[in-house]
Amino acid sequence: MKWSDYTYTVSADLYRYGGRRDRAAFLKSLACIPGFRYTFLMRTAKYLKSRGTLLLPLYALSRFLLNHYQYKYGISIPYNTDIGPGLYIGHFGGIIVNAEATIGRNCNINQEVTVGATYGGKYPGTPVIMNNVYLGPGSKIIGGITLGSHAAVGANCVVTKPVPDHGVVVGIPGEVVSTKGSGEYVVNTVADDVA
Repeated sequence: MKWSDYTYTVSADLYRYGGRRDRAAFLKSLACIPGFRYTFLMRTAKYLKSRGTLLLPLYALSRFLLNHYQYKYGISIPYNTDIGPGLYIGHFGGIIVNAEATIGRNCNINQEVTVGATYGGKYPGTPVIMNNVYLGPGSKIIGGITLGSHAAVGANCVVTKPVPDHGVVVGIPGEVVSTKGSGEYVVNTVADDVA
């Protein structure tokens, strides 16, 4: 991972929390917003790991801090999970994401969300979550399914089958009830070409 990729990703994550990317917003968010602090450490650990042995002591420190905040905040998102820029963790606690999952740009993850794997059934594997997706509190995304871009998953919904672009899913098991999408919930987004 290049330095420019790392700084862009952290900047995109920061922008999601208030529409600003300046130094004051960074310091305030790092000090006061648990979701951003965890995300920053996660991105930093991934960057330092990619740079090799020269930065190994800093990598070890970032992993130590990440593990500390994992237990303090109840967020278990491995540093090496493939997550696009613009991750927003609205509320912390009980968040579990499988390291093999793929999450696109501008994803909102709320408290008690699980993104997990299955090893059998109709859709074995881990989820692929596309861009601009909202995962409501308590939602569970399970198996080798794809949540389309701009999808919204309602509170406490259990999703075990693919969701189309702009699909709104509610219930247990999750059913698509609308194609209104996540537009009202996913704000301050970043595009691929914004630096």
